[in-house]
Amino acid sequence: MARPGGDPAFEDLTARARIRDAAIRLFAERGIDGTTVRDIAKEAGVSPGLLRHHFGSKEALREACDAYALDRLVKIKEELVFDQKPISPSFFPSVHPQVVLLWKYLTRAMLDGSPAAATMFDDMVVLTEQWMDKMAPGFTDDPRAFAAVLVGMQAGLMAMHEHVSRALGVDMFTTQGHTRVAGAQFTFYTRPLLDAELIEKMTALMASLRASTPPTAPGTDPAAEGA
Repeated sequence: MARPGGDPAFEDLTARARIRDAAIRLFAERGIDGTTVRDIAKEAGVSPGLLRHHFGSKEALREACDAYALDRLVKIKEELVFDQKPISPSFFPSVHPQVVLLWKYLTRAMLDGSPAAATMFDDMVVLTEQWMDKMAPGFTDDPRAFAAVLVGMQAGLMAMHEHVSRALGVDMFTTQGHTRVAGAQFTFYTRPLLDAELIEKMTALMASLRASTPPTAPGTDPAAEGA
């Protein structure tokens, strides 16, 4: 049964959700630094004081948006796989606007160069590793590299959306454009470009190279150090 509109707990919950959703929209379009608390409050239809009551600060609100965006995208992916929602012709149009918005938000956040962006990227890699372990255990012998590259490719695609859209002749953030991009991604994930013999040889070569190459710290170049 629906709660009455005058229920304080119900109004409190919806106000918090409105603030979060408004922040995600504005952060996605303007970035964290380009969005003020007052902007978010106005977009959500609440006072700046109520925003601070719920979240305390813009940084705490950003953290809440990060957590929500990551959690929601993982749940949508699980619906796609476990519940076979793609079979329903209404599923993709129903989630498309939210998926695009959340990816725009995450991409913008990861490109802002802040410590929070680094943390978000690392969180997405961990979540992707966990998702792969659940969905396709043993798929790769280097799950961290696979997850990091997959997240980087997805974020890079979104970051280059203007160029991708120009090449497609349609905005990739529209339903038509996103459908074409999703179709291309599906092809990449399901149809190998290399023949089986070459894949086997390259897999063995990569394993051999990893085994013979000592680990190095990020950003270091052993060849340059020895020059």
